[in-house]
Amino acid sequence: MVHRDIKPENIMLAQSGELKLIDFGLSKRQSGTKKLKTIAGTPYYMAPEVHQGQYDSKCDTWSLGVLLYVFMSGYLPFQGANRQEVFDKIQRGKFHFDHVEFKECSKDVIDLIRKLLVVDPAQRLSAGQALKHTWFKQMQSNKGQKSALDGQVLERL
Repeated sequence: MVHRDIKPENIMLAQSGELKLIDFGLSKRQSGTKKLKTIAGTPYYMAPEVHQGQYDSKCDTWSLGVLLYVFMSGYLPFQGANRQEVFDKIQRGKFHFDHVEFKECSKDVIDLIRKLLVVDPAQRLSAGQALKHTWFKQMQSNKGQKSALDGQVLERL
């Protein structure tokens, strides 16, 4: 199943504290190696290959990389003066970690974001590979510990 519209508005927090992915209205079942072609989703969260109309489930891991970047900083990774400039940056995978908020982030989360925001889907982490990343293991071991969210990040979200 390919969700095709992973973005903050489609993430809910359950009473248990778990994050839940919602709104499967654009989702599509992908069979075998057949590529999806319909351009669907929210442009700033779309993988470069979706813009080109030839993609598979790894488009969702790109969107998760964008989402993680936003959750860590409160900014979109691909910014520009206009939509075309943003899309050009997405196509080239041109982003940075210069925002002051990333100084507080672990090297592991930055590494995970880098491995999710890879233009070539063949080189990008799959969902299964991402879940095995060191950052998730570290988060699992820190489960139950409270951490404060930067007020400015929260404000931008």
